Amino acid sequence: MNTMTAATAVPSIPAGRVQSVNLRAQLLWTARFRVLWIFAAFALITLIALLRIASLGLAGQTPQRTSLQDALLPSRGEITDRNGTPLARAFPAYALWFDPKAMGDVGAPLVRSPLEVARELKAIFPDIDEARMASRLASGRSGYLRRRLLPEEANKVFALGEIALEIPRETDRYYPQGTLAAHVLGYVVEGKGGQTGMEQVLDARLSNPDTRAEPVALSIDVRVQGALEDELRRGMLATNAIGAAGIVLDVDTGEVMAMASLPEFDPNTAGAAGAVNGFNRVTNGVYELGSTFKPLSIAAAIDAGVVRDLSKPWNATPIEIGRRTIKDMKPKGETLNVPQALVFSSNTVTARVADELGPERLRRTMIDLGMDSRPFIDLPARGFPLWPKGKWSRITNMTVSYGHGLAVTPLHLASAYAAMVNGGIWRPSTLMKLDPADVPRGRRVFKESTSSRMRQMLRMISLYGTGRSADAPGYRVGGKTGSAEKASGGGYNKTSLVSSFAAAFPLDAPRYVVVIVIDEPKGTVASSFQRTAAFNAAPVVGKLVPRIGPMLGVQPDERRDVDISDLRYLVDKH
Repeated sequence: MNTMTAATAVPSIPAGRVQSVNLRAQLLWTARFRVLWIFAAFALITLIALLRIASLGLAGQTPQRTSLQDALLPSRGEITDRNGTPLARAFPAYALWFDPKAMGDVGAPLVRSPLEVARELKAIFPDIDEARMASRLASGRSGYLRRRLLPEEANKVFALGEIALEIPRETDRYYPQGTLAAHVLGYVVEGKGGQTGMEQVLDARLSNPDTRAEPVALSIDVRVQGALEDELRRGMLATNAIGAAGIVLDVDTGEVMAMASLPEFDPNTAGAAGAVNGFNRVTNGVYELGSTFKPLSIAAAIDAGVVRDLSKPWNATPIEIGRRTIKDMKPKGETLNVPQALVFSSNTVTARVADELGPERLRRTMIDLGMDSRPFIDLPARGFPLWPKGKWSRITNMTVSYGHGLAVTPLHLASAYAAMVNGGIWRPSTLMKLDPADVPRGRRVFKESTSSRMRQMLRMISLYGTGRSADAPGYRVGGKTGSAEKASGGGYNKTSLVSSFAAAFPLDAPRYVVVIVIDEPKGTVASSFQRTAAFNAAPVVGKLVPRIGPMLGVQPDERRDVDISDLRYLVDKH
């Protein structure tokens, strides 16, 4: 029998199993290698991103963190008219930005020459200056080349294949009505906020995250604004005037329903350099508004009891006072009663009434009407009146009574007429839409009985006097013309007039005041070769009122009118 060793025999491993183990190790190594490559790729991408962020930070282009609130809210609040029509809003837009370093350090910033690229851009944007654009591209200076690109324009620029011409998307301020109400709205400059107009007044509210989600409603009605600008422009162009101003004012609330200053500007194109024609003639321009002051002076005299009997004849012959002679442009006889004096626009009778009233009482009335201070309105551009200094002399009192020697804005006049026809209450004007509970109480300037008398006489001026071309059938319009020579070099320029018409409608139950001012009209065929207000400013009112009346809830009714039966006979004498 064979003897066995104490050691245990080791069994042999099959060849197939060895091959399986080797394959598994190889696959494991391959997997680890691939993970290392993926990790290295992610690390490289992360490094590139960090380097890019660092480069943007050094270039002053650090991306800003945007909160969820900022992402959901407009960057600037919306402005609307009183009915919700948008007037100013933020919207996403394209811009054309030139970045000469976009191609890196490879020499020229453009693939083609600056002249060729400028020519291509000229084909896309016909209004650009090709030579100036070529010079700009050749300068190598980065910056905006153009703002507010249309999507199709952005696509055409992209198709040029110039890497240095970038098309960033940004939020811009847009005025969908174009030039409409430009002087009311103002404009926005990037980095500086609102400039002039209600954009400046409401800047904090429009940019505050807590308030900018809610649109701000102005008092103006975009339909009335459009009609006012249209008729005002026609009147200005028809007489070759250098400018014009107009306002429609609610007599009971002081809300401005429309305000226009011509020539206008486009807030969409205004920028850091400012806006051409940005001067607001309604709130910032001061003028001697001539005979439109006569009803105010007569109202003060009626209120004070100086004029009691309207049938009383007043001396209408020229007045010699010092070295001055006050006379009527078109004398109507040696005597006139007060209604006749207004209907025929008599300087002499108005001056004599004011003389009897006295300087202190007329001055007090003008102060109560706000004529001694800047106009009351939300806008920052408000002209200071040229107010006679010190104690008013006798001659100052007389000349102010018919609109000379005191220069105010058209807005001053509109607020004064509102007080004269609404029952005697002066209220500050506003461009903000008011709730009934927020309407200011105002202050009493005239008695209610005086206001009633003045409505009668304003209506008579439109029926029988210098305001006949302002009459609109069914709307019971009444008002007064004013034509004054412009002050110049210590005197007056006889070739430069300011023509105005101040009106209210419907005068049997006054709702609105309209003031139209034409700056330096020329005698043309359209104005029968006349420069006075009866031939240029008054016709604008006559065409405007029928357009805006229905928009404002005033329907024509030829069966109604102001009762002037107790005064008509006084004017019929002439």
